[in-house]
Amino acid sequence: MISNAPHKTLTVGFDLDMTLIDSRPGIKACYEALSAETGVPIDADLAVTRLGPPLDQELAHWFPADEIPAVADRYREMYPTYAIAPTPAMPGAREAVAAVRAAGGRAIVVTAKHEPNAKLHLEHLGIEPDAVIGWLWAEAKAEALKEYGASVYVGDHLGDVRGARTAGALSVAVPTGPCSADELRAEGADVVLDDLTAFPAWLASYSATARA
Repeated sequence: MISNAPHKTLTVGFDLDMTLIDSRPGIKACYEALSAETGVPIDADLAVTRLGPPLDQELAHWFPADEIPAVADRYREMYPTYAIAPTPAMPGAREAVAAVRAAGGRAIVVTAKHEPNAKLHLEHLGIEPDAVIGWLWAEAKAEALKEYGASVYVGDHLGDVRGARTAGALSVAVPTGPCSADELRAEGADVVLDDLTAFPAWLASYSATARA
């Protein structure tokens, strides 16, 4: 069982997009507004099928490289107006965070998303983690996971699996985003759940095993 010995408190990290929240409706709306404002065609339906990587990677499909920094800034400015209200919590998200607290642990969110916008989503949905750390993708997520002593990281993307493993944390994956269960297992996920509704029962078993 993988653990971080210096940290006695159970700390579980969660990804945000397509793990805790279904951000597709909001992101689609924001891309459509960005397209209308810039006059650049963006296939928003396609864009939301590949959520996970940083914004700049998606914008590179639609804008010249030298325009991406300014366009990314504008997207982030528009985001609260278009993306927060339409975005629901994923099934089991609130219960998953609550299960960590019930086990005496702390829950953190580690995401590639612009941190202020990540916080807006969680506040809007009434999900209250102990910390939110943004702007970290794939292996870079290990920075925050190590800092907070997370022994488990839950995510939906292959990059989340790599982040967990780089941090020496147990990788718990849910195929609720762009990656299938088989792809997540092949990348090295230690546990694959159907979705977060299965997380509380899994955590109870994990915690009991850790205590034993």
